[in-house]
Amino acid sequence: MHKSEYDKYAVKTPPREAFPGVRGRQSPTMTLMSSELVPECPYYIEVGWITDVPDPHIFEHTIDYDRIILLWSGDYKRPQDLGGTVELYIGGQKIIPLTTTTGIFIPGGTPVGPVNWKEFRHPHVMMNFILGSGDPAVWAKNSDVTTPKDKLPEKEENDGFDYEQYVIRSPMRQAGMPDHDKHRQQPTMTYMSRDQIAVANHYIEFGWCWDIVKPDLPRMVHNKYDEIVLHVGCDPDNPEDLGATIDFGMGDGYVRSNTTFGMWVPKELKHGPLVWREYRKPHIEMAIMLGAGTVKEGWEDSFFGKDDADNPPLPPFPEE
Repeated sequence: MHKSEYDKYAVKTPPREAFPGVRGRQSPTMTLMSSELVPECPYYIEVGWITDVPDPHIFEHTIDYDRIILLWSGDYKRPQDLGGTVELYIGGQKIIPLTTTTGIFIPGGTPVGPVNWKEFRHPHVMMNFILGSGDPAVWAKNSDVTTPKDKLPEKEENDGFDYEQYVIRSPMRQAGMPDHDKHRQQPTMTYMSRDQIAVANHYIEFGWCWDIVKPDLPRMVHNKYDEIVLHVGCDPDNPEDLGATIDFGMGDGYVRSNTTFGMWVPKELKHGPLVWREYRKPHIEMAIMLGAGTVKEGWEDSFFGKDDADNPPLPPFPEE
C-alpha cells in the first residue's frame, strides 16, 4: 500500500498491549494512540471488544491523569443499546448500572473501579483514553488496576459529590454534515463535551458509517487545537479489519488505510478530504478535538470556502 510522509501520524497496525489473558473480551486490547507510536502525542488510547461477560479484571485504582472511558454499542442499527449491563464505582460511589452507550469523565486522582459486567447481550466496545500522558509506564505506574481488592470500595463520609455527574448515558446530537447521504449517521453522537460535563475540556463525537460516504468529508484546518481521529471496524472476530478503504487527506497528500486506525492531526495542518474508496462492513468514525470543549470552539473557522485560494485541490491518490 502507498506510503505517505504523513504515515508517521497514523497508527494502522495497532499493537496489542493492555489486559492480556482475559476471557470474554478482546485480549490484549488494541492501542490506537500513544507517545510511543506518535512521539509528539501526549495521549494514550486503547480499545477492545467485549464478546461475553468478561472475567473480573478492572479493580479499584487511581491514576494522576484525567481520563475518559467510552463504552459503545457494536450494533449500528441500535447505536445507543450498549449490549450489556456494566456496574462500576467512581470515588467509592456505586454508579447506576450502565445499559446504554456511555461516556465517563474521571478526573485525575479519583478512584475508579471495580468495573464488572453483569449481563451480555451483544458485542460492544470499551475505550480507555488517558489525557496528558501517552506513556503507560508513566500514568499506569502503581495504579494497581489488575490487583483484586478484599472488599468493595466505600465513599468517604465527608464526600458530598455525586459522581453520577461524570456519566453521560445519552448523547447530544450536534455535529455532522447535513448534505451527506443516508450512509453516515447524521447528526453524530456527542459523548463528551463541556456542555455535558463542565470540567471536560475535550469534545468527542462519533457516528456509524454503513456504506460509501458521499460526498467526501471536506478539507479543513484547526488553527488552535490538535485532533485525534479514529476509524474502528465493527467485526469483533477480526477487529483490525476496518471494513472499508479510506483515503485520509493530510497536508498535500493522502494516507490510505483499510484497517482500524488512529490518526494524530497536529493543529495548523490541513487535513481532509476523507474519501471512502471501498466499503465492506459498518464501522465507526470518531473525532476528538483536544482542548476544545464545544463543537463551536473546535470547528469554528475550520472549513474552507469553495474558491479559497489557500485550499488548492489535492492531487489524485497514487495508484499502486
